Amino acid sequence: MKFSTRAKNMEPSATLAISGKAKAMKREGKPVISFGAGEPDFTSPKAALDAAKEAIDKGETHYTPATGIPELKEEVAKYYERRFGLKYNPSKEVIIGSGAKPLIFESLGCFVDPGDEVLIFAPAWVSYVEQIKLCGGKPVIIDTTQSNFLPSPSSIEASLTPNTRGMIINTPSNPVGVVYPEETLKAIADLVVKHDLWIIYDEIYERLVYDGLEHINIVSLDSRLRDRTILINGASKAYAMTGWRIGYALGPQEAMSKIGDFQGHLTSNPCSIAQWAALGALRGAEEDVKKMHKAFDERRKKMVSLLREIPNITLVEPKGAFYVFVDIRNCLGKTYEGKTIDDDVKFCEMALESKYIAIVPGSAFLVPGFVRFSYANSMEEIEEGIRRFKEMVAAIR
Repeated sequence: MKFSTRAKNMEPSATLAISGKAKAMKREGKPVISFGAGEPDFTSPKAALDAAKEAIDKGETHYTPATGIPELKEEVAKYYERRFGLKYNPSKEVIIGSGAKPLIFESLGCFVDPGDEVLIFAPAWVSYVEQIKLCGGKPVIIDTTQSNFLPSPSSIEASLTPNTRGMIINTPSNPVGVVYPEETLKAIADLVVKHDLWIIYDEIYERLVYDGLEHINIVSLDSRLRDRTILINGASKAYAMTGWRIGYALGPQEAMSKIGDFQGHLTSNPCSIAQWAALGALRGAEEDVKKMHKAFDERRKKMVSLLREIPNITLVEPKGAFYVFVDIRNCLGKTYEGKTIDDDVKFCEMALESKYIAIVPGSAFLVPGFVRFSYANSMEEIEEGIRRFKEMVAAIR
């Protein structure tokens, strides 16, 4: 069987691979604690469950419009006006998708031609690179590890070529948890306008920001970007609805028309029942969001506190999302249980095999020498998992 160059060049999702292996070991009876996947451990809100049950009872089990049911699109538009003061036409400028991930891919599919370059700020979510490549584009990676995990205007300008078409921004970010400040976003906005670029603005973690900080929507910050930006959000993280697979995108009518057509050929419509569940969440789960935010914040503080007690590693305290990005470079090249730790991938393999803790290598996020922990776990799992991690690091020679 002959495979396409596209398929042969594609890298699998490291987060899903780690999560899958951890689940398989758990089924074998191993006491695995997974800090791998970016998935809240809470049950979806009652408002979502009730809305889904009602939709089933009403027989809402048929095709919906390809871009989503009008009721959910209207509610998303209301949410963005209420939260960010932005007005989008729900029938022409809002699309409901089968998760945020397909919406990003569909957006890239409508913007990227073979050879076009798209800027990515590393560390970055694992799927951005592969999706750009699948569209025939070239990912241009800008390393932010030396600038507090924020892109500097000079690094962006230095990366621009005649083939640069746009960029993907993720704030609060996965895997670091950095929240882009106003000055950074203003500088990016000026460059985008100056060089006639577009932005895919991934703000899926926008409800998970801590320590008194606020998430800034870049379009609300600079209206010049209204016709240059596709906003990406969804129900997965804030509402603990990962399995329902509902995302939403907002943008200018001309672009959304093309993205809607793309989706019609790719997935048809998102799951009908899941759409009604998301509508229930948007209308009635605000208190659940606040409770989960409080729990995430407590877990964040606990994990950071425990990790800071461990020598030979460092971290930047996350201010958003639910991840801690840990620098393990001081551990590399040394030995653990008689075996050399060649790189962050090997480190994670050893952690899973010897301590039954699943973490994701920084290489998956374009930054070798780091590992990502998710604190979307119970407090008990966090305490036990970090205890095992501390034992492992202490045994490295």
